[in-house]
Amino acid sequence: MTDESTARHRRPPRPDEFPHRVVHTIRFRDLDPQNHVNNAVFLTFFEGGRVPLLRDPRYGLWVDGATYVQANLTIDYLAEIHWPGEVVIGTRVARVGTSSLTFDQAVFSGDRCAGLALSTLVLIDRETRKPRPFPEAIAARLRAGGGTVPEVG
Repeated sequence: MTDESTARHRRPPRPDEFPHRVVHTIRFRDLDPQNHVNNAVFLTFFEGGRVPLLRDPRYGLWVDGATYVQANLTIDYLAEIHWPGEVVIGTRVARVGTSSLTFDQAVFSGDRCAGLALSTLVLIDRETRKPRPFPEAIAARLRAGGGTVPEVG
């Protein structure tokens, strides 16, 4: 276990520690035979927290001629989630590399943290499919944001 992942688990985070949050309604089809939300659905929850942030023009993360691909995703399951109800997916920037962006994410059922994820995306050129550096304006904004993705302008 890395120091970064050890530090993340000293205490479960709270929803208000994540500057970007989305609400997702739990569907009956999300359940498995144990009558709780299936572990694979957590991936969908985390995706639902990342993608709106990447695609929202207010944050200016979409780069013409490029796209993001998932390079790594680690999930720690902390608690069961049950239907019916809603979850809140919190997302914050954990690290900005030359062409990679790592999000720290959590899924909450009420105030209880049910899962944590570290999600690393790589910006690639749409034509060559090779990693492409972030435009400096985006990289600087992300690094200065302190975990948040500042709005453009």
